[in-house]
Amino acid sequence: MYPYMNEDVAFERLKDLQREAENSRLIANSLPRLGSVIRNLAARAWWLGGLAMQRPPRPRPIEFREAREKPASSDAA
Repeated sequence: MYPYMNEDVAFERLKDLQREAENSRLIANSLPRLGSVIRNLAARAWWLGGLAMQRPPRPRPIEFREAREKPASSDAA
C-alpha cells in the first residue's frame, strides 16, 4: 500500500477546509453590501412612487373627447 496516502488525504482535506473558510469569508463580506444596495433601490423606488403620486391627472385624449361628443350631437339632429 502507498505509505503516504493518509498524508495526501489529510492535505487535500486541509486545502478543502481552507477553501471553504475563504468562500464563507467572502460571502459574509458581500452580504452587507448587498443589503445596502437593496436598501438604496427600495428608497429610490419609494421616492419615485411619491413623485408619481404628486402629478396632476393627465388630460383625456382628444380622440376620446370627440367620440364622446359625437353621439350627443347626432341625437339632437
